[in-house]
Amino acid sequence: MVSAGVARSAGEREAGQARVVRPSCFSGDDRALLEGLRRGDAGAFVALYDRYAPHLRRVLARVMGVDDELPELLHDTFVSAFAGFRGLRDDACLQAWLTRIAVFTARGCIRRRRRRRWLEFRAPEAIEDPPVSHAEPEDVQALRRAYLALERLGADERIVFALRYLEQMTVAEAASACGVSPATVKRRLARAEEAFSAIAREDPVLRSWVEESPRWRDR
Repeated sequence: MVSAGVARSAGEREAGQARVVRPSCFSGDDRALLEGLRRGDAGAFVALYDRYAPHLRRVLARVMGVDDELPELLHDTFVSAFAGFRGLRDDACLQAWLTRIAVFTARGCIRRRRRRRWLEFRAPEAIEDPPVSHAEPEDVQALRRAYLALERLGADERIVFALRYLEQMTVAEAASACGVSPATVKRRLARAEEAFSAIAREDPVLRSWVEESPRWRDR
């Protein structure tokens, strides 16, 4: 499949393993990029990857935390995008559309793991430190514990929590990414906040953090 092959070669190119296809005529122009995709232009596929892979990788990492499957999830996101771009009519929606695909890819992974009992309540020392640049050790430890807490939420609640508070999306942006209404996001956030607060208060590291935060103190 051409699109899957382009996604794979784009990922390999990051590791210096594949030939470079120059996306020369698509710089900064999503309209031309979408038209190139519809023509089957290989440069457009590479340009799409180059332009949006950093954003999508970050969204996936916010939802999943430190995870060995992130490269595979990013690849799957682009394979789905390459298979479905012909249904996209508005180039202004390209990033939001790709973000939604990434979110649904992460959601599927979370649910699949739960069905197969791959998510276990692991001891904090079994979790790798999240990649936080220039962070204080106590902040790294708190984020590490926070992802342990998020593993105990439902997939939908975990995702909106991560998008809203870790990726710093607005409610409207999170709603677009999840393909639901803002009202649904608010309901899921309320459930996520309540569950996260209860879990965090059981944790010696997170307890002081939530009790000192105005957002969580009264929950």
